[in-house]
Amino acid sequence: MSDIKYYTSEGLEKLKEELSHLTTVERPAISRQIADARDKGDLSENAEYAAAKEAQSMLELKISKLQEVISNARLIDERKLDNSKVLIFSTVTIKNTQNGSMVSYTLVPENEANIKTGKLSVSSPIAKGLLGKSIGEHVEIIVPAGRITFQIVEISRQNQ
Repeated sequence: MSDIKYYTSEGLEKLKEELSHLTTVERPAISRQIADARDKGDLSENAEYAAAKEAQSMLELKISKLQEVISNARLIDERKLDNSKVLIFSTVTIKNTQNGSMVSYTLVPENEANIKTGKLSVSSPIAKGLLGKSIGEHVEIIVPAGRITFQIVEISRQNQ
């Protein structure tokens, strides 16, 4: 079953760099560890060999999963997205109607979220409540602190 996820070109490039590092640096290093441990004698009582084989198994699993993620990745052309509604890659300015505070978030795929930089996962409660809405709409969102009503003040794209 494929698990298609959407990425920016930057996010996909990071995944490819990680895969390259694992296959060109980590894999040969573990192979050397196994060879060194094998040279130390009896493999049935060689804890170093067993640990290296276990590390190799874990690395190969990680490589396999990363290859699957990359093969199921889809790039999104942000220039073709509609600015009239909140979509993935929208930068949305919202106003808390109870206290008047305003905040802006860019809605990104889950794997690229970073709240410190204002990148909010599209699978978060706030983003789910905002998706598909237009400027001026009021949205009631259930957050851990309770129900909060936001008004959508502005929708833009980061790469325009």
